[in-house]
Amino acid sequence: ILCCRISCSLRAMATPFVPDKISGSIIVPESSFAKSRADDVLQNFHFRTMSSSNSRKQDHVVLCLSGGMDSTALLLHYLSRGFLVHGLSFDYGQKHRIELERLQSNLTYFRQQGITQIQWKLIDLTSTTQLLPSALTCQDVAVPLGHYEDASMKSTFVPNRNAIFCSIAYGFALSLAQEHHAPVKLGLGVHSGDHAIYPDCRPEFYSALLNAFKIGNWNSERVDLELPYLHWSKSDILIEARESVDALQLDFATVFRNTCTSYLPDAHGRSLGQTGSDVERILAFHRLGWTDPIEYQVPWPQAVQRAMELERDVTARLSGESAAADQPPDSERKLKVES
Repeated sequence: ILCCRISCSLRAMATPFVPDKISGSIIVPESSFAKSRADDVLQNFHFRTMSSSNSRKQDHVVLCLSGGMDSTALLLHYLSRGFLVHGLSFDYGQKHRIELERLQSNLTYFRQQGITQIQWKLIDLTSTTQLLPSALTCQDVAVPLGHYEDASMKSTFVPNRNAIFCSIAYGFALSLAQEHHAPVKLGLGVHSGDHAIYPDCRPEFYSALLNAFKIGNWNSERVDLELPYLHWSKSDILIEARESVDALQLDFATVFRNTCTSYLPDAHGRSLGQTGSDVERILAFHRLGWTDPIEYQVPWPQAVQRAMELERDVTARLSGESAAADQPPDSERKLKVES
Protein backbone atom coordinates (compact mmCIF):
# COMPACT_ATOMS: atom_id res chain seq x y z
CA ILE A 1 0.00 0.00 0.00
CA LEU A 2 1.44 3.32 -1.00
CA CYS A 3 1.10 6.49 1.00
CA CYS A 4 -0.19 9.34 -1.13
CA ARG A 5 -0.90 13.02 -0.59
CA ILE A 6 -4.31 13.91 0.59
CA SER A 7 -6.01 17.23 0.85
CA CYS A 8 -8.28 17.20 3.85
CA SER A 9 -10.24 19.81 5.67
CA LEU A 10 -10.67 19.69 9.40
CA ARG A 11 -13.86 20.57 11.13
CA ALA A 12 -13.56 23.93 12.85
CA MET A 13 -13.24 23.62 16.59
CA ALA A 14 -14.07 26.10 19.32
CA THR A 15 -10.45 27.27 19.26
CA PRO A 16 -9.23 26.43 15.74
CA PHE A 17 -5.73 25.23 15.11
CA VAL A 18 -3.76 27.87 13.19
CA PRO A 19 -0.87 26.23 11.31
CA ASP A 20 0.80 29.46 10.20
CA LYS A 21 1.24 30.55 13.81
CA ILE A 22 2.18 27.23 15.38
CA SER A 23 4.73 25.19 13.45
CA GLY A 24 4.81 21.43 13.11
CA SER A 25 2.32 19.05 11.58
CA ILE A 26 0.32 15.87 11.70
CA ILE A 27 1.29 13.50 8.91
CA VAL A 28 -1.51 11.22 7.73
CA PRO A 29 -1.25 9.11 4.59
CA GLU A 30 -4.42 8.09 2.80
CA SER A 31 -5.47 4.46 2.53
CA SER A 32 -6.39 3.15 -0.90
CA PHE A 33 -9.10 1.15 0.89
CA ALA A 34 -10.47 3.50 3.50
CA LYS A 35 -10.89 7.15 2.56
CA SER A 36 -14.19 7.88 4.25
CA ARG A 37 -13.75 10.59 6.86
CA ALA A 38 -10.79 12.32 5.25
CA ASP A 39 -12.71 15.25 3.76
CA ASP A 40 -15.17 16.14 6.49
CA VAL A 41 -12.81 16.06 9.46
CA LEU A 42 -10.47 18.78 10.76
CA GLN A 43 -11.03 22.13 9.05
CA ASN A 44 -8.19 24.68 8.85
CA PHE A 45 -5.52 22.04 9.45
CA HIS A 46 -2.32 21.35 7.53
CA PHE A 47 -1.25 17.89 6.40
CA ARG A 48 2.14 16.88 5.02
CA THR A 49 2.89 13.82 2.93
CA MET A 50 4.91 10.95 4.34
CA SER A 51 7.63 9.83 1.95
CA SER A 52 10.55 7.47 2.35
CA SER A 53 13.06 10.21 1.50
CA ASN A 54 11.54 12.55 4.09
CA SER A 55 11.54 9.77 6.69
CA ARG A 56 15.26 9.03 6.28
CA LYS A 57 16.13 12.62 7.21
CA GLN A 58 14.47 12.13 10.61
CA ASP A 59 16.10 9.05 12.07
CA HIS A 60 14.47 9.08 15.50
CA VAL A 61 10.88 8.05 16.19
CA VAL A 62 9.03 7.56 19.47
CA LEU A 63 6.34 4.85 19.39
CA CYS A 64 3.73 3.77 21.91
CA LEU A 65 3.98 -0.03 21.82
CA SER A 66 1.23 -2.08 23.43
CA GLY A 67 2.14 -5.50 22.08
CA GLY A 68 -1.05 -5.63 20.03
CA MET A 69 -1.39 -6.03 16.29
CA ASP A 70 -1.52 -2.35 15.33
CA SER A 71 1.46 -1.10 17.33
CA THR A 72 3.50 -4.12 16.22
CA ALA A 73 2.71 -3.28 12.60
CA LEU A 74 3.71 0.33 13.33
CA LEU A 75 7.01 -0.84 14.79
CA LEU A 76 7.69 -2.85 11.62
CA HIS A 77 6.71 0.18 9.53
CA TYR A 78 9.45 2.34 11.03
CA LEU A 79 12.08 -0.38 11.34
CA SER A 80 11.74 -1.16 7.64
CA ARG A 81 12.39 2.52 6.91
CA GLY A 82 15.62 2.62 8.88
CA PHE A 83 14.50 4.57 11.97
CA LEU A 84 16.04 4.34 15.39
CA VAL A 85 12.95 3.44 17.41
CA HIS A 86 12.38 4.63 20.96
CA GLY A 87 9.52 2.47 22.20
CA LEU A 88 7.35 3.25 25.22
CA SER A 89 4.96 0.75 26.76
CA PHE A 90 2.53 1.35 29.60
CA ASP A 91 1.47 -0.96 32.39
CA TYR A 92 -1.78 0.65 33.53
CA GLY A 93 -3.20 -2.41 35.27
CA GLN A 94 -4.80 -3.85 32.13
CA LYS A 95 -6.24 -7.33 32.51
CA HIS A 96 -4.63 -8.35 29.24
CA ARG A 97 -1.12 -7.51 30.46
CA ILE A 98 0.17 -10.52 28.55
CA GLU A 99 0.36 -8.14 25.57
CA LEU A 100 3.48 -6.67 27.19
CA GLU A 101 5.03 -10.12 27.52
CA ARG A 102 4.31 -10.80 23.85
CA LEU A 103 5.99 -7.52 22.94
CA GLN A 104 9.12 -8.52 24.84
CA SER A 105 9.12 -11.83 22.96
CA ASN A 106 9.10 -9.92 19.69
CA LEU A 107 11.88 -7.59 20.81
CA THR A 108 13.97 -10.66 21.65
CA TYR A 109 13.17 -12.17 18.24
CA PHE A 110 14.17 -8.95 16.47
CA ARG A 111 17.53 -8.88 18.29
CA GLN A 112 18.13 -12.50 17.33
CA GLN A 113 17.55 -11.50 13.70
CA GLY A 114 20.10 -8.70 13.92
CA ILE A 115 17.64 -5.82 14.37
CA THR A 116 19.10 -3.74 17.16
CA GLN A 117 17.83 -0.21 16.47
CA ILE A 118 15.15 -0.42 19.18
CA GLN A 119 15.36 1.16 22.61
CA TRP A 120 12.44 0.23 24.86
CA LYS A 121 11.10 1.49 28.17
CA LEU A 122 8.19 0.21 30.27
CA ILE A 123 6.29 2.94 32.14
CA ASP A 124 4.53 1.91 35.35
CA LEU A 125 1.11 3.58 35.60
CA THR A 126 -0.51 0.96 37.81
CA SER A 127 -1.09 3.55 40.54
CA THR A 128 -3.70 5.14 38.26
CA THR A 129 -5.81 1.99 37.87
CA GLN A 130 -8.33 2.90 40.59
CA LEU A 131 -8.57 6.46 39.27
CA LEU A 132 -9.48 5.40 35.72
CA PRO A 133 -12.12 2.68 36.03
CA SER A 134 -12.83 0.57 32.96
CA ALA A 135 -13.78 -2.98 32.06
CA LEU A 136 -10.15 -3.35 31.00
CA THR A 137 -8.80 -2.54 34.46
CA CYS A 138 -11.47 -3.24 37.09
CA GLN A 139 -11.61 -6.83 38.28
CA ASP A 140 -15.26 -6.52 39.26
CA VAL A 141 -16.35 -5.24 35.82
CA ALA A 142 -16.72 -7.88 33.11
CA VAL A 143 -15.19 -7.34 29.69
CA PRO A 144 -18.15 -7.28 27.25
CA LEU A 145 -18.38 -9.75 24.40
CA GLY A 146 -19.52 -8.81 20.92
CA HIS A 147 -18.74 -6.52 18.00
CA TYR A 148 -17.09 -3.09 18.33
CA GLU A 149 -20.31 -1.47 17.10
CA ASP A 150 -22.14 -2.69 20.20
CA ALA A 151 -22.84 0.08 22.71
CA SER A 152 -21.60 -2.21 25.50
CA MET A 153 -18.05 -1.84 24.13
CA LYS A 154 -17.94 1.67 25.56
CA SER A 155 -17.20 0.07 28.92
CA THR A 156 -13.75 -0.85 27.56
CA PHE A 157 -12.87 2.83 27.23
CA VAL A 158 -10.22 3.91 29.76
CA PRO A 159 -10.81 7.59 30.63
CA ASN A 160 -8.23 9.86 29.02
CA ARG A 161 -5.84 6.93 28.48
CA ASN A 162 -4.55 7.98 25.07
CA ALA A 163 -4.10 11.57 26.18
CA ILE A 164 -1.96 10.38 29.10
CA PHE A 165 0.11 8.06 26.91
CA CYS A 166 0.51 10.69 24.22
CA SER A 167 1.53 13.39 26.71
CA ILE A 168 4.35 11.23 28.05
CA ALA A 169 5.44 10.17 24.57
CA TYR A 170 5.39 13.75 23.25
CA GLY A 171 7.47 15.00 26.18
CA PHE A 172 9.95 12.19 25.57
CA ALA A 173 10.11 13.05 21.86
CA LEU A 174 10.82 16.70 22.70
CA SER A 175 13.60 15.64 25.08
CA LEU A 176 15.16 13.45 22.40
CA ALA A 177 14.99 16.31 19.89
CA GLN A 178 16.83 18.54 22.35
CA GLU A 179 19.40 15.86 23.10
CA HIS A 180 20.16 14.99 19.49
CA HIS A 181 19.62 18.48 18.02
CA ALA A 182 17.44 16.87 15.39
CA PRO A 183 13.75 16.53 14.59
CA VAL A 184 11.91 13.54 16.05
CA LYS A 185 8.72 11.85 14.97
CA LEU A 186 6.02 10.57 17.29
CA GLY A 187 4.12 7.67 15.72
CA LEU A 188 0.79 6.27 16.92
CA GLY A 189 -1.10 3.26 15.57
CA VAL A 190 -4.70 4.47 15.88
CA HIS A 191 -6.89 3.46 12.95
CA SER A 192 -10.36 3.92 11.50
CA GLY A 193 -11.88 0.91 13.26
CA ASP A 194 -11.35 2.60 16.64
CA HIS A 195 -13.21 5.82 15.80
CA ALA A 196 -16.76 4.72 16.69
CA ILE A 197 -16.17 3.50 20.24
CA TYR A 198 -13.04 5.38 21.29
CA PRO A 199 -13.26 9.18 20.99
CA ASP A 200 -9.55 9.43 21.81
CA CYS A 201 -8.76 7.67 18.53
CA ARG A 202 -10.50 10.22 16.31
CA PRO A 203 -8.79 12.82 14.09
CA GLU A 204 -10.41 15.72 15.95
CA PHE A 205 -8.88 14.53 19.21
CA TYR A 206 -5.34 14.42 17.86
CA SER A 207 -5.57 17.79 16.14
CA ALA A 208 -6.69 19.38 19.41
CA LEU A 209 -4.09 17.47 21.44
CA LEU A 210 -1.24 18.46 19.15
CA ASN A 211 -2.44 22.05 19.27
CA ALA A 212 -2.25 21.98 23.08
CA PHE A 213 1.22 20.40 23.03
CA LYS A 214 2.51 23.11 20.72
CA ILE A 215 1.07 25.91 22.83
CA GLY A 216 2.48 24.37 26.01
CA ASN A 217 6.05 23.62 24.91
CA TRP A 218 9.12 25.31 23.49
CA ASN A 219 10.69 23.90 20.31
CA SER A 220 7.53 22.00 19.43
CA GLU A 221 8.38 22.42 15.74
CA ARG A 222 10.96 19.67 16.25
CA VAL A 223 8.29 16.98 16.75
CA ASP A 224 5.94 15.73 14.05
CA LEU A 225 2.99 13.54 15.00
CA GLU A 226 2.49 10.71 12.51
CA LEU A 227 -0.74 8.70 12.33
CA PRO A 228 -0.08 6.37 9.40
CA TYR A 229 -3.18 4.23 9.98
CA LEU A 230 -5.72 6.90 10.87
CA HIS A 231 -7.94 6.21 7.85
CA TRP A 232 -6.92 2.59 7.34
CA SER A 233 -8.79 -0.60 8.10
CA LYS A 234 -7.28 -3.49 10.04
CA SER A 235 -6.79 -5.37 6.77
CA ASP A 236 -4.89 -2.41 5.30
CA ILE A 237 -2.56 -2.52 8.28
CA LEU A 238 -1.93 -6.24 7.85
CA ILE A 239 -1.07 -5.85 4.17
CA GLU A 240 1.50 -3.16 4.89
CA ALA A 241 2.85 -5.16 7.84
CA ARG A 242 3.55 -8.12 5.57
CA GLU A 243 5.46 -5.82 3.21
CA SER A 244 7.49 -4.48 6.15
CA VAL A 245 8.20 -8.01 7.41
CA ASP A 246 9.43 -9.03 3.98
CA ALA A 247 11.67 -5.96 3.77
CA LEU A 248 13.18 -6.84 7.16
CA GLN A 249 13.52 -10.53 6.21
CA LEU A 250 11.48 -11.62 9.22
CA ASP A 251 8.85 -14.33 9.56
CA PHE A 252 5.32 -12.91 9.51
CA ALA A 253 3.81 -15.79 11.52
CA THR A 254 6.44 -15.50 14.24
CA VAL A 255 6.02 -11.75 14.59
CA PHE A 256 2.22 -11.79 14.80
CA ARG A 257 2.13 -14.89 16.97
CA ASN A 258 4.00 -12.68 19.44
CA THR A 259 1.07 -10.27 19.72
CA CYS A 260 -2.09 -10.15 21.80
CA THR A 261 -5.18 -8.25 20.67
CA SER A 262 -7.75 -9.91 22.92
CA TYR A 263 -9.14 -8.05 25.91
CA LEU A 264 -9.92 -11.39 27.55
CA PRO A 265 -7.14 -13.95 26.94
CA ASP A 266 -7.04 -17.05 29.12
CA ALA A 267 -4.26 -17.97 31.55
CA HIS A 268 -2.22 -19.35 28.65
CA GLY A 269 -2.61 -16.18 26.60
CA ARG A 270 -5.02 -17.73 24.11
CA SER A 271 -7.49 -15.26 22.66
CA LEU A 272 -11.16 -15.76 23.42
CA GLY A 273 -12.24 -14.68 19.96
CA GLN A 274 -15.41 -12.93 21.14
CA THR A 275 -14.38 -9.52 22.45
CA GLY A 276 -14.62 -6.53 20.13
CA SER A 277 -10.86 -6.42 19.58
CA ASP A 278 -10.83 -10.16 18.81
CA VAL A 279 -13.64 -9.92 16.28
CA GLU A 280 -12.03 -7.04 14.42
CA ARG A 281 -8.71 -8.88 14.16
CA ILE A 282 -10.26 -12.18 13.09
CA LEU A 283 -12.30 -10.53 10.35
CA ALA A 284 -9.25 -8.60 9.09
CA PHE A 285 -7.27 -11.81 8.61
CA HIS A 286 -10.27 -13.64 7.17
CA ARG A 287 -11.00 -10.93 4.58
CA LEU A 288 -7.46 -11.32 3.27
CA GLY A 289 -7.78 -15.10 3.17
CA TRP A 290 -5.07 -15.47 5.82
CA THR A 291 -5.03 -17.60 8.97
CA ASP A 292 -4.16 -15.71 12.14
CA PRO A 293 -0.99 -17.24 13.61
CA ILE A 294 -2.01 -16.66 17.23
CA GLU A 295 -3.75 -19.42 19.16
CA TYR A 296 -7.45 -19.09 19.93
CA GLN A 297 -9.44 -21.00 22.52
CA VAL A 298 -11.35 -22.57 19.61
CA PRO A 299 -10.11 -23.75 16.18
CA TRP A 300 -9.59 -20.98 13.60
CA PRO A 301 -12.63 -21.89 11.42
CA GLN A 302 -14.86 -21.72 14.49
CA ALA A 303 -13.36 -18.39 15.55
CA VAL A 304 -14.07 -16.99 12.06
CA GLN A 305 -17.63 -18.31 12.10
CA ARG A 306 -18.33 -16.70 15.48
CA ALA A 307 -16.87 -13.38 14.36
CA MET A 308 -18.94 -13.36 11.18
CA GLU A 309 -22.10 -14.17 13.12
CA LEU A 310 -21.43 -11.31 15.54
CA GLU A 311 -20.86 -8.94 12.63
CA ARG A 312 -24.09 -10.05 10.91
CA ASP A 313 -26.05 -9.65 14.13
CA VAL A 314 -24.85 -6.13 14.80
CA THR A 315 -25.33 -5.13 11.15
CA ALA A 316 -28.91 -6.39 11.19
CA ARG A 317 -29.63 -4.65 14.48
CA LEU A 318 -28.18 -1.34 13.33
CA SER A 319 -30.11 -1.58 10.06
CA GLY A 320 -33.30 -2.19 12.01
CA GLU A 321 -32.65 0.75 14.29
CA SER A 322 -31.93 2.97 11.30
CA ALA A 323 -35.13 1.90 9.56
CA ALA A 324 -37.14 2.50 12.73
CA ALA A 325 -35.64 5.96 13.10
CA ASP A 326 -36.75 6.83 9.57
CA GLN A 327 -40.38 5.93 10.32
CA PRO A 328 -42.70 8.81 11.31
CA PRO A 329 -44.27 8.71 14.80
CA ASP A 330 -47.45 6.65 15.25
CA SER A 331 -49.58 9.79 15.44
CA GLU A 332 -48.31 10.99 12.05
CA ARG A 333 -48.86 7.59 10.46
CA LYS A 334 -52.45 7.53 11.83
CA LEU A 335 -53.19 10.98 10.41
CA LYS A 336 -51.90 9.91 6.98
CA VAL A 337 -54.12 6.81 7.00
CA GLU A 338 -57.22 8.79 8.03
CA SER A 339 -56.62 11.46 5.39
